[in-house]
Amino acid sequence: MRMTSRLKIFPQSVAARVRLGALLLILIAAGTVARVDRVAQALATAKHEGDVVFQSLPRGPLVDAIEGVTRSPWSHCGILMQRDGKWYVVEALGDVCWTPYFQWIVRGRGSRVEVYRPASLNAEGTEALRRELISLTGRPYDFRYAPGDDEIYCSELVYLAYERATGLRLAEWERLGDLNWGPHESFIREMEAGPAPLDRRMITPVALTRSRCLVPVLPRTPLLPSTASIPPG
Repeated sequence: MRMTSRLKIFPQSVAARVRLGALLLILIAAGTVARVDRVAQALATAKHEGDVVFQSLPRGPLVDAIEGVTRSPWSHCGILMQRDGKWYVVEALGDVCWTPYFQWIVRGRGSRVEVYRPASLNAEGTEALRRELISLTGRPYDFRYAPGDDEIYCSELVYLAYERATGLRLAEWERLGDLNWGPHESFIREMEAGPAPLDRRMITPVALTRSRCLVPVLPRTPLLPSTASIPPG
């Protein structure tokens, strides 16, 4: 069948096309400026060793599952530390590694970052935290999010490093079955090569943002409210 008319989705006149092109350039520029501003704000914020930083990773099946199961925009986190006078995020992404802070920020989706700080972390605690993070460096990533440190995932790294170095337990372990696992069951079953382990307990990035042991630094009013308490004992 012969097409007798063109789709009217795009402007037909030259002037209208020019206006549309200018509008798109403005929107792109605005998005770029906003992202640059977020990067600059994060870098300019006073940094302390031990700060816990959160970001949204680029979209993908695993990231979508993490954010969907936890009902949170935060799919990744790490601990800010200094080495040779430079700032790094110690993170579990692939192997546990030390990623330059600037590189870590710009890698995130939209370069959105939240920073939380322990209410009390002295010099002795900071050095103990450094030693623990060094000891965990190189551990492979745990794609099944199971307890134990032979393999380790991002929020588990933060939790275990703080617990072992300072005794602080920053968040509560949650059952997968108590989270929003249903819409992501097929992906979970694929990762597990079997049924979803609903009784498996895990530490999620968003649970860390709710810790009463951590104070929001950037922004001062966090995206998600801090409501949960640390476990007793």
